[in-house]
Amino acid sequence: MLDIRRLHMLRTVAARGSITAAAQSLALSAGAVSQQLAALRHDVGVDLLRPDGRTVALTEAGRVLLEHADRILAAMEEAECAVAAVKGTVGATATLAALPSTVARIVAPALTALGTDHPQLAVTCLVTDQAQLRELTLGTVDVVLGQHYHHMPETTPKSIAVSPLLDDPLLVVTATDGAVSGSDGRPVGLRELATDHLVVPPPTTDCGQAILQACQQAGFTPTPRYVTADIAAQLTLARSGLATALVPRTAIDPATPGIRAAPIGDNPIQRFLFAATRRTETTNPTTAAVIAALRTAARQERTTHLPPT
Repeated sequence: MLDIRRLHMLRTVAARGSITAAAQSLALSAGAVSQQLAALRHDVGVDLLRPDGRTVALTEAGRVLLEHADRILAAMEEAECAVAAVKGTVGATATLAALPSTVARIVAPALTALGTDHPQLAVTCLVTDQAQLRELTLGTVDVVLGQHYHHMPETTPKSIAVSPLLDDPLLVVTATDGAVSGSDGRPVGLRELATDHLVVPPPTTDCGQAILQACQQAGFTPTPRYVTADIAAQLTLARSGLATALVPRTAIDPATPGIRAAPIGDNPIQRFLFAATRRTETTNPTTAAVIAALRTAARQERTTHLPPT
């Protein structure tokens, strides 16, 4: 009989591209993973992996087995959800992956509420910009607080269930006494920023790519003076008058001194924040509790306004 843990390891190696990377994500040694995969190879009697440069790739038999493994692992999770639903109680642990820009205004209030409503639930929070949905499909996390920019292609896998949280526009942030575009708080056209000193995230990030494409749609390609994904650094540069920043509304503390935030008037850049879990027929009470707390925090965020937008 095939071992569920070994099937999970095979899927993780296939997704990570190497035994070493898979071992790190599984908190195991590379030797332990190799040993379990060797046992799986013995169980099925055929090679499942082959060298591919510095990485490994699935053989044809490996691809076939992985297709079945995905269904088996999904069925196992469905069974766990069904039992949890019968129990009707929130579990003891959950793992949440969230974007750094959502921590202060959504994640922290949600976790605080969870601590009050479900004190037995310990939530581990992974704060990262990278590949949250992949971690969800691999089972590394239970809930993702993710984002999708409205003018970008939709890439959410069908195996993922999405719960809407909040529409979150990017605002033009400048110094309160600055002379750059948008410093008077009026709606700003993106085209007006063509000659500003911009600070933007790297183009390899979702936000950086969304800003790049929106500016191109507005008729220019930005040549940023500063490139950083650190929103605190972006706001510091804006507050000092060195740059104009484009920052999600939820990432800005309304009480931050020395900055002014203005909406984009012509080509708005708007991200959609969502909570995502693996799709199952039966709702898991634990992940449902986490998502409910995120929804409540998002509703509260909608009532917060940034003057003078």
